[in-house]
Amino acid sequence: MSLVLTSQSNHTLTITINRPDKKNALTREMYQLMADALLSIKNDGVTKAVVIKGNGDCFTAGNDINDFAAQKEGAQVPETAAFMRSLMTCPVPVIAQVHGLAVGIGTTLLLHCDFVYATQDSRFVLPFINLGLVPEYASSYLLPKVAGHVKAAQWLMLGDPFTADDAYQFGMLTEVVSSQTIDDAVSATVQKLISKPSFALLQTKALLKGEADYVNQQMNAEFDIFLEALRTPAAQEAFDAFLKKRPINPEKFK
Repeated sequence: MSLVLTSQSNHTLTITINRPDKKNALTREMYQLMADALLSIKNDGVTKAVVIKGNGDCFTAGNDINDFAAQKEGAQVPETAAFMRSLMTCPVPVIAQVHGLAVGIGTTLLLHCDFVYATQDSRFVLPFINLGLVPEYASSYLLPKVAGHVKAAQWLMLGDPFTADDAYQFGMLTEVVSSQTIDDAVSATVQKLISKPSFALLQTKALLKGEADYVNQQMNAEFDIFLEALRTPAAQEAFDAFLKKRPINPEKFK
């Protein structure tokens, strides 16, 4: 079965991350599949909304560490960039349906969605600093804009998990709902969106994304530093410790 499931129905594209046995950890192949799905609806004249969700007990545990640990010096990750850009430039409204863990890009991608519904048990974490890495997906710009500098600094510089209530209080979520009602909440929003006039809907989203050029520049700047950080001794120590299930050596994690 595909690691990413897609379905098209009632003017809506649904993308489901489907690797529940690995907490929906994202590989480069999965990034490309999601990018292809998003690109397939551009200018199709039919799709009016996109829903992104995860199978199993969480949204996504973020990047597959094995994938990133295997990056060779100077290597790029074009599949990840392709997904990032395709979501950033998606012309129709995107609704994220979150439950359980949303780690790393599982949280930062929400900053590029138009509606985010999360269950009460959702937990968000931006662990980049704890892996010797830096923020990505323009989160160093978008997160302070949404939550304020102080809260963004807490989440990005400490890397501690935070709750759905915290995420909602600081503007990251549309609504916190129960696990029993989240499907209905997302469905209701989709139905409202697809009932709107297409031209007005698309243009409203485009106007809301007026800073897209700057956001893209920030993402590119972060991405360059992120790839550089992957090759630092601190990141290599963090990845090795994670893969070998051992404590990080603080002497090497500097």
